[in-house]
Amino acid sequence: MSAGFRFRDFVPEESPEKGFETLFKLFMQLVTITSGDVGEALSWLSELDKQYGLTDDQYGIGNFIEDLKKKGYIDDDPQKQGSFQITAKSEQNIRKSALEEIFGKLKKSSSGNHRTPHTGQGDEMSTDMREFRFGDTLEQISMTESIRNAQLNHGLGDDFMLAEGDLEVRETEHKSQTATVLMIDISHSMILYGEDRITPAKKVAMALAELVKQKYPKDFLDVLVFGNDAWQIQVKDLPYLEVGPYHTNTVAGLELALDLLRKRKTPNKQIFMITDGKPTCLKEAGGYYKNSFGLDRKVVNKTLNLAAAARRLKVPITTFMIAQDPYLKQFVEEFTEVNQGKAYYSSLKGLGHLIFEDYKKNRRKSL
Repeated sequence: MSAGFRFRDFVPEESPEKGFETLFKLFMQLVTITSGDVGEALSWLSELDKQYGLTDDQYGIGNFIEDLKKKGYIDDDPQKQGSFQITAKSEQNIRKSALEEIFGKLKKSSSGNHRTPHTGQGDEMSTDMREFRFGDTLEQISMTESIRNAQLNHGLGDDFMLAEGDLEVRETEHKSQTATVLMIDISHSMILYGEDRITPAKKVAMALAELVKQKYPKDFLDVLVFGNDAWQIQVKDLPYLEVGPYHTNTVAGLELALDLLRKRKTPNKQIFMITDGKPTCLKEAGGYYKNSFGLDRKVVNKTLNLAAAARRLKVPITTFMIAQDPYLKQFVEEFTEVNQGKAYYSSLKGLGHLIFEDYKKNRRKSL
């Protein structure tokens, strides 16, 4: 097993079931930690089986591997004989595990899937009713309710009368779309001192991606990573994301994020940034400017300038700090004040909950 990962806190499920489903849940966690390395995940699973008796005489790890192949979660790796790789089905399963339903209130924009408080000629019929107003269309009038009102107001005589005051309109809800860029820090500190910070960050990104894909298919979600430089990645690449021997070039990440958002034709834009380190790097002509000691004002000031630029573009930035470095806290406080965004000081266990809570809140904007 790789150094730095401990499973002493693992408590096996109390359920007597020791078949495929029990092992599969654990395997999905392990394959995320190992950045998609099926062989290493299975080795860890076998080690846990020795410690906690996850299998029995009826169903062993060998049976589990065969079931993974039959069910389409892994297949043979064409690059390495005798090895396995996860499939697109597994990638989606990892993403789906953290999904939750999220609704919010957005400014009107192109047709999307987020409910807003705007009514009128919208996309989806509501259960709410109101009186007729000038400008309402015939399609919005509820004939059943209107006729009932006419009968109550004017009686059931031979001369049926339907007045304007009898008309009731069924509200419609305008749906809106949003554009989100998720920035993930992959600098070396994300695994420093054996503390795994990159795995929960990946889980959040995968869950958010699947949420957008399944619940809000008209939304835009771009994912990027930043170390010495910043580059965009595809959602399908998230399970395989690894930390590199990088410094933290937050400026490069923010520049790329804003470039991506400028291409999106919706007024609802936001950035989520998951990081555990203060900015320590800039790209300059001829190389990189680096300083990991304390807060370097040259690096910080350029980062704050971008935070201000995002504010002028009405792009809020929500920072999720997954470390307690005092220099990082000082930077995040300055950064958040300049951007007028939000910041969360989270433990690793709480990261996923916080980011999804804020995904809701960022949609409840004043209109």
